[in-house]
Amino acid sequence: MKGTNNFWFPAKKYGYGWGLPITWQGWAVLLAYLVVVLVTALVFSESKGLFWLVPLHLALTALFVFVVWKKGERTTWRWGDKKEPHNPLQHKEPYDPH
Repeated sequence: MKGTNNFWFPAKKYGYGWGLPITWQGWAVLLAYLVVVLVTALVFSESKGLFWLVPLHLALTALFVFVVWKKGERTTWRWGDKKEPHNPLQHKEPYDPH
C-alpha cells in the first residue's frame, strides 16, 4: 500500500494538530484511551492511589499522542485550504505605524 494515504487522524484545517479520527481504527484508539483513563481514574481514586494517577495519565497521554503522530497526517500550522502555511505572527510587508 505504498503511496496511499492511510491516515487515521487528519490534520486540522485551522491551527496546529489533528482532528477527530476518520477511520474505525482511529476511533478505536480514541475510545480505548478514554476508557483506560476513566477506569484508572476511578480505580486509583477508590484506592487512594492518587500519587500514581498523574504519572500514569501522563504516560497514557504520551502513548496516545505518539499513536496519533505515527498514524496521523503530517501536521503544520494551517489556516484554511491554502497550499502555503499561514503564520499570523509573520508580516509580509514591513510594519508602518503611519
